[in-house]
Amino acid sequence: MTRALALLLLLAATAPAAAGDAKAGRAKAIACQACHGLDGLSKLPDAPNLAGQVEPYLVKALTEFRSGTRKNEVMSVAAQELSDADIANLAAYYSGIQIDVIPPG
Repeated sequence: MTRALALLLLLAATAPAAAGDAKAGRAKAIACQACHGLDGLSKLPDAPNLAGQVEPYLVKALTEFRSGTRKNEVMSVAAQELSDADIANLAAYYSGIQIDVIPPG
């Protein structure tokens, strides 16, 4: 089993089963757009793209920023204001953005 697959299975097994509301997540994402873009495509070199990320990963990352388990100067502060519902909604929104992956030709 590859590491990536093992990580994906672990994330799926440990993530809370909260179904978020993508529409509410889009409204909440307005606060995220300066760094991550409303379309989930990063506007800053140090901020990751969120579009198309796996929902359980986004929930886990935001929950860890909020709890302090995972640290980032900006995200550790921003995540403090997020409720469980906000996290689920943001994860639903960003994971629902379809991205096309086109290998270099």
